[in-house]
Amino acid sequence: MRLGITCGYAGMGLGADTLSLVMEAERLGYAQAWVAEAYGSDAPTVLAWLAAQTSRIGLGAGIMQIPARTPAMTAMTAATLDTLSGGRFHLGLGVSGPQVSEGWHGVRFAEPLGRTREYVDIVRMALRREQVRYAGRHHTLPLPDGPGKALRLTIRPPRPDLPVYLAAVGPRNIRLAGEVADGWLAIFFSPEHSSDQLAAVREGRVAASADTPQDPMVGFDVVATVPVVVTDDLGAGRAAVADYTALYIGGMGSREQNFYNGLARRMGFDEAADRIQDLYLEGRPRDAADAVPFDLADATALIGPVERIAERIGRYADAGVTTLSVAPFARTAEDRAAVLRAVAEALPLQT
Repeated sequence: MRLGITCGYAGMGLGADTLSLVMEAERLGYAQAWVAEAYGSDAPTVLAWLAAQTSRIGLGAGIMQIPARTPAMTAMTAATLDTLSGGRFHLGLGVSGPQVSEGWHGVRFAEPLGRTREYVDIVRMALRREQVRYAGRHHTLPLPDGPGKALRLTIRPPRPDLPVYLAAVGPRNIRLAGEVADGWLAIFFSPEHSSDQLAAVREGRVAASADTPQDPMVGFDVVATVPVVVTDDLGAGRAAVADYTALYIGGMGSREQNFYNGLARRMGFDEAADRIQDLYLEGRPRDAADAVPFDLADATALIGPVERIAERIGRYADAGVTTLSVAPFARTAEDRAAVLRAVAEALPLQT
């Protein structure tokens, strides 16, 4: 199991300390650094900045939002970043959620699975430097009633098959990741509750004939973003991740459609999911965070002293995670760097 770092958003979370932390992760031998976007900083700009000042670590978009860009624009950006970084770019894609897709980008959220499948098809076609002709339900290139013509990417990226990842939470979207992508970006991943999710990935791999004689999962990267809090006080560790947990389970979506709330329910935390969402939607985020039970926080994060983290980190590899992407929860850049070092120490301790 490799290590990665989840950098979050520029200006939030890691903020201006992103570069120093990624450089420390590279020094420690971390394999990947993942940069997010929502409706603030964009991922490609931050990744280009990191690419210019690092040399070995893989650089991943976690994620570039599908409703924010045409597939051709995403292919251009991916090819450019892979070229500038010397073949280190990982293209993570996701449909975001209805609030961001429709409220920020003005793109209907309908039929996300079909849109994602076509989007990945076109991106891969463009990166292979084929003339892009596509007649789908959601995308038609070139448009049939105008002067447009099928074009080919003019630059030659180092890898026409650069890895594509999908961020997915629901069972059908996770299966699609197995079918059309090279990796799955997982969030709120609990090793004890992951068998159905990994089974969905495997189904997708088999459906796409991506299997090998040994194992259909060979070559597929399961990247789990995991909050890490190094502390001797488990209660304080729970509190450190509670705001983040409550935001997603309570506030990332409506009462009718919140993928993270549904995930918590599938893990068996129905009562907590109800309570957290009720409080969050009532405008009481502090109370929603207080309602996050320790068992939920502990199932989806690594909390405790280094020795406890070392005891528990192997659960992820045993479950099928191939890259553990560390989200260091600490107040200062120095403390976050210490978390990276602690995890690097803990991983060999458990082997």
